[in-house]
Amino acid sequence: MTAPLSPVDGRLLAGLAAGAVRARLSGERLTAQLPRSGPVHADGASFVTLERAGALRGCVGTLEPVRPLHRDVVHNAVRAMQDPRVPPVTAADWPELDVKVSVLDQPADLPAGSRRVLLEALVPHVHGLILTDGARRATFLPSVWAKLPSAELFVDALLRKGGWGEWPAGMRALAYGSTEFQDRSPRPPL
Repeated sequence: MTAPLSPVDGRLLAGLAAGAVRARLSGERLTAQLPRSGPVHADGASFVTLERAGALRGCVGTLEPVRPLHRDVVHNAVRAMQDPRVPPVTAADWPELDVKVSVLDQPADLPAGSRRVLLEALVPHVHGLILTDGARRATFLPSVWAKLPSAELFVDALLRKGGWGEWPAGMRALAYGSTEFQDRSPRPPL
């Protein structure tokens, strides 16, 4: 991202994500009023999280900017509906669906020579974390700290998510921040 996102930009992105989900569920076409320029047109990385009654219904995103942010959000919203970790989102989910968009900052390297070294460098409740070793990669958004409040729990759960047993010698860690926006519009049944 080149310019910071305003609250108006955030509402627009969260509305785009919700609109993409609604359009996919209803078979309608997504229509949106976008500004002609601004930060939502810059390449950006985002995650879209879908929850119903606090239960995960999908969370998919990009860790690096690959397309304009507004397109990235729509793309990830549609993909989150089919997150392979949970059953697909259906029209029955729509009235109670919480739609959140996390816009990621540029990741920065953290020392990762060992689990202990990483734990000392990690800033709880601030950093999102990417662990990578060869072709294997796993991430937790900063919002995951709400469910895993200590650095030890956070890192250990991410290691399990990535399928690592012991700390690999070539482990690389990257930290990032994110700005979260939520669509709170009413959701009548489809």
